[in-house]
Amino acid sequence: MKFSIQEHFAKRHHFDLRLEMDGVAKSWAIPKNFPEKGDKRLAIQVEDHSLDYMEFEGIIEEGYGKGVVKLWDKGEYELLKRSEREIKFKLNGEKLKGTFVLLKFEKLGKDAWLLMKLS
Repeated sequence: MKFSIQEHFAKRHHFDLRLEMDGVAKSWAIPKNFPEKGDKRLAIQVEDHSLDYMEFEGIIEEGYGKGVVKLWDKGEYELLKRSEREIKFKLNGEKLKGTFVLLKFEKLGKDAWLLMKLS
């Protein structure tokens, strides 16, 4: 399955993680850079996007997400575990490689997850 990471220069600079799942691009906004091994990062789940959007680069002129979008990384990923509260996956990208996990973190809101790099 495919993944992509888009760097988004919107009102608040962030990265968008997109994982191909269920025929769509499941998406999370990462307010800070991707974690190194042992680090934790907040990941806010946002609306699903079309698979075509995974490789989008360009300018969003108005509305939500207004700003410049650049494709930061892309590649294939292996889904290792998926439940309602945990998504574990191994990235094989041009920049990022390794095993990551997204853990549901409802104390910060219904769309809040923690992103961690395991290896």
